[in-house]
Amino acid sequence: MFKEFQAFIMRGNVMDLAVGVIIGGAFGAIVNSLVADILMPVLGLLTGGINFSGLSFTFGGAVVAYGKFIQAVFSFLILAFAIFSMVKAINSLQKKKEEAPPAPAAPSAQEVLLGEIRDLLKNRP
Repeated sequence: MFKEFQAFIMRGNVMDLAVGVIIGGAFGAIVNSLVADILMPVLGLLTGGINFSGLSFTFGGAVVAYGKFIQAVFSFLILAFAIFSMVKAINSLQKKKEEAPPAPAAPSAQEVLLGEIRDLLKNRP
């Protein structure tokens, strides 16, 4: 069972997924900081000094922090736009590779032989 688990872990797809999750988590932290520390204060200034992260109301003893939800929505939209932009860029690069003319195919053995016969016939006196 250990060998099967080791084979599963060492497969390329699992390792790629692990790297993607780790980088995605780090990128998510960057986006969250961008939203919380840069965009939301600016948005607060534009809306008359409203601090979105502090917006909340009490409902039957429970605190509903809808300001944090608004901040999470902004984080999601920015993250989704960043991922969309990356996917679009990658797709355009792949499309350019597909549009590149293919390299000419190597001549077959029959074509090589015919070329040699042609050259011999040209060189005859």
